[in-house]
Amino acid sequence: MKTIAHVVGARPNYMKIAPLMGALRNGSILHQVLVDTGQHYDDSMARAFVRDLALPAPDHALGVGSASHAVQTARVMIEFEKVCVAERPDLVVVVGDVNSTLAAALVATKLLIPVAHVEAGLRSRDRTMPEEINRIVTDSIADLLLTPSCDASENLLAEGVPAAKIHLVGNIMIDSLLQHLPLAQLARVRDRIPVDEHCYAVLTLHRPSNVDDEVVFRRILTAVADIAGHLPVVFPVHPRTRDRLCQFGLDRVAGKLILTEPLGYIDFLSLTSHARLVLTDSGGLQEESTALGIPCLTLRDNTERPITVTQGTNCVVGSDPDAILAGFWKAYSSPAPAARPDLWDGRTAGRIADVLRQFLSL
Repeated sequence: MKTIAHVVGARPNYMKIAPLMGALRNGSILHQVLVDTGQHYDDSMARAFVRDLALPAPDHALGVGSASHAVQTARVMIEFEKVCVAERPDLVVVVGDVNSTLAAALVATKLLIPVAHVEAGLRSRDRTMPEEINRIVTDSIADLLLTPSCDASENLLAEGVPAAKIHLVGNIMIDSLLQHLPLAQLARVRDRIPVDEHCYAVLTLHRPSNVDDEVVFRRILTAVADIAGHLPVVFPVHPRTRDRLCQFGLDRVAGKLILTEPLGYIDFLSLTSHARLVLTDSGGLQEESTALGIPCLTLRDNTERPITVTQGTNCVVGSDPDAILAGFWKAYSSPAPAARPDLWDGRTAGRIADVLRQFLSL
């Protein structure tokens, strides 16, 4: 029997692994091992995502916790090597671009275990982003590169990756979204968040470049507070972001928004899918808003998901208040495109499963 080890580290990883594990359970004799590195330090939120996505309990919980990029990557490598020695997987599947993705890929490669990278080929061209380094290095050593869009495949070809390694499969995040969308009713969260259908915006902020720099954070919040004068803004506050709010004395500005604790996957989908607008520095939410046909303002200077701009609802506005406000009024007054990009159809997990089975000769 062949063994696949799936590695998750942060919450977005769960949305990508859950449908794939489900697809691989169908029609093949295969042993699947789930490894949770514990990179995401909000344990209660991690458990909520596992529950909402019906993932099995991890076979191995590494518990590496929060630390600097170097320390966190090293801890994952040390602990994941032990898992590989014990489980002897025939294939390691990594997803996304977090430190756990890079660390697990490095360990597997040095142990001569093939690596499959789900969501390969995305590029922001900004090497000041740690995630960009993780993407580039992981793609350079992976054996199977499973891309979500044509531009991602083109990036890999331009970097000299052999075409035989590249498989255009679509966006697996959308599998989870479409599967759970019927459950995502606004009534699930209205007892905690007093908003009306399509009459509010949702804000998420967590990237260090936005929340660790007081000047940048203040500029973004001031612009969003202006928006809140026209459209209520709900702000589920990431733990590191909440720390910075207090540290920088931004509570008064943030008080103009509707602040909530972080939400589980279905609750958050209930909030975003009924919003009029999304403002975010998250990669996944750029994709989800495109799939939902909801206008999105990306509070970064670039995006590794340009298809959300060219074919979707996304507008990259950075952190300049004037650009944010201009983007808001344009998005607020214009209908968003309704069409999803090709292969964002809820069937990506099945296509990936076919590629993995063929690779393993199952």
